[in-house]
Amino acid sequence: MRTLTVTEYVTLDGVMEAPGGEPTHPLSGWTRQYEGPEQLAYKLQEVRDADVLLVGRVTYQSFAGAWPNYTGLFADKMNGMAKFVVSGTLRDPEWANTSVLPVRGDEDVVKAVTELKSQHGGPILVAGSHRLVHTLLGNDLVDELRLMVFPVTIGSGLRVFPASTRKSSWRLTDSQLFAEGVRADRYRLAITP
Repeated sequence: MRTLTVTEYVTLDGVMEAPGGEPTHPLSGWTRQYEGPEQLAYKLQEVRDADVLLVGRVTYQSFAGAWPNYTGLFADKMNGMAKFVVSGTLRDPEWANTSVLPVRGDEDVVKAVTELKSQHGGPILVAGSHRLVHTLLGNDLVDELRLMVFPVTIGSGLRVFPASTRKSSWRLTDSQLFAEGVRADRYRLAITP
C-alpha cells in the first residue's frame, strides 16, 4: 500500500497560496527572499523519495507550464516521474507521464485516491492543490503532512486546512530549521475522533 504525503510552503499565518510568483495573490512570490541551498536540497530529496506526484488541475497547469522548461536533477525527476492530476475538466494532459483521474466531486476524489493508495508502489507526493488537499485531509487520506513554514505573514489567501469544526490530531515527527529562518515540520496523523 502506498503512503500519501502532502507537502506545502506556508506562511507564518497559514497561507499556502502563490509561494512562487503565481498571479493569484497580490503578495505572490513570498518564498523568494528566504530561499537557500539547504531548503532546495530538502525539497529535492523529498521529490526523489516520491514515486508518484498527485496534483489538482490548477497546480498541474502551473507545474506543466514550468517544469518542462527546466533542467537539472530536480527537473529530471519532476518531468520523468509518474503524475496523476485530479480533474473534472482536463482530458489530454501534455506533460510527460501524466494521467488524469477524472472526477465530478469529492466522492470521486476519495474513491480515486483510495484506489491509487491501494496499489503496489512507492510514496505519493501531493504539492500545492489546495482543493484536493482539503478533500484528502477531510477524509483522512493523508499519512504525512510536511509544512515548510516561512517567517512571513501575508494576511489573506488560500490555507492548507479547510474551515471546519472537525478535529484531527497530528504528531510532530521531525523539524528542521534552515539558515534563512525557514522551518520544515513533518507530522503524522495521530488520532481522528
